[in-house]
Amino acid sequence: MIRELHEKLLARKITAVELTEQYFAVIEKKDKGLNAYLTLTKELALEQAEKVDEKIAKGEEIGLLEGIPGGIKDLILLEGVRATGGSKILDNYIAPNDATVVKNLKQAGAIFLGKTNCDEFAMGSSGEKSAYGPTKNPHDTARVPGGTSSGSAAAVAADMAVWALGTDTGGSTRQPAAFCGTVGLKPTYGRVSRYGVMAAASSLEQVGVLSKTVEDAAIILSEISGQDRMDATTAQSFGKRYEDYLTGEIKGMKIGIVKEYLDNLGDQMKKTIEDVIAKFKKLGAEIQEIELPHARYSLPVFYIINPCEISSNLARYDGIKYGMRVDDKKETDVTDPDGLPKTLLETYLDTRKYELGTEAKRRIMLGTYALSSGYYEAYYLRAQKVRTLIKKDFEEAYKKVDLILTPITPTPAFKFGEKMNNPVDMYLEDIFTVTANIAGVPAISVPAGMIEVEGKQLPVGFQLMGEWFDEENLLRAADAYEKGKSNG
Repeated sequence: MIRELHEKLLARKITAVELTEQYFAVIEKKDKGLNAYLTLTKELALEQAEKVDEKIAKGEEIGLLEGIPGGIKDLILLEGVRATGGSKILDNYIAPNDATVVKNLKQAGAIFLGKTNCDEFAMGSSGEKSAYGPTKNPHDTARVPGGTSSGSAAAVAADMAVWALGTDTGGSTRQPAAFCGTVGLKPTYGRVSRYGVMAAASSLEQVGVLSKTVEDAAIILSEISGQDRMDATTAQSFGKRYEDYLTGEIKGMKIGIVKEYLDNLGDQMKKTIEDVIAKFKKLGAEIQEIELPHARYSLPVFYIINPCEISSNLARYDGIKYGMRVDDKKETDVTDPDGLPKTLLETYLDTRKYELGTEAKRRIMLGTYALSSGYYEAYYLRAQKVRTLIKKDFEEAYKKVDLILTPITPTPAFKFGEKMNNPVDMYLEDIFTVTANIAGVPAISVPAGMIEVEGKQLPVGFQLMGEWFDEENLLRAADAYEKGKSNG
């Protein structure tokens, strides 16, 4: 889609300003019913579009992304624009600088339509945990879009953005992509800078891409990847253009299947994954059964490491240096019973009590407990040791295969409220996705078709996981499937 729009801009069949205005018109029409955007940046977008049109008018060369409109998850800083992270505690926070990924996209000439809705501080698996109300699934507004990059997935699926950035801590790009019928890419940990992205679980999260096609995801990755002196975890990408690796040729490529992952699926989902496997065989890939013996521990490992890191990272949100403070809201108990001003500690406690959501407080408490004296070794340290075993499983698997194919979700999108009262059920939605974050490998969600549920056709996807820093093969296989599928 990006390439097609690029050709139209070059042929002057449409201007960048016209294209941008078209997307804002769609947003105005659809977003009241979807709640995918929290903040629109129309003035900035049109200013960016005008510069692209000026370059085209002068006959100057433009890049593939120049003039192409997209959205940015509200965890990612865009200078001068409100950045809430889906939390009331940052309701009045204005970003003082650009995240590195935003800076890179600005240099590439991309257009920013606005900031997209998300579960509070990247905590959730449904899109229901935003302080600004849930995002709706464009395929059925009674159902969740997935989380936490809910707004980004819904915006792309509903044609309110050509592309969008999300973040992926335990599947937060891939799961909403599957629920909304888009592509969702999580690069290798360290492939993309996290500078300027609100930290939740620092050792797990990575900036991801949501798009209509695999090629679009590759084009975005080419622009946002690379080493960054502001993020010590980043690696050099050596100027790779990932879209150049999409040859469609995967004959002889070895794809691993974990049999246990398929055994527990419902009939329709199992049939969908089996059809995907058959398609890859038809394209010339070799399917091989593999084992990931410690993968079954990924979910409990994730839900120890994730809350521990959240407990540490969210300590900064106290209403003192920036963000909302309980005094600002004039709550009824901003003074003690004697009418005296609150102490500093009371201000801290009440600010977090009133301004943080239920899921944020739950994970802070879980993480604080697991890190406390006497429990650190029993929980956090043990989880890190099991994480090492999971990584070793992947190392052994990649000696035999090039990629690993799994489901993304156990079911299609579920209804709002269906899992809200049972956190464990909600956490189980991440069972197929968290492993990639635990191991740090790249992974992609690709649409696999539709499943009928209660008379509605709902999208489902499948997942490919690649070897560390081998996005080339990952994208090539996903693109081959996508093009092979569209060609029948």
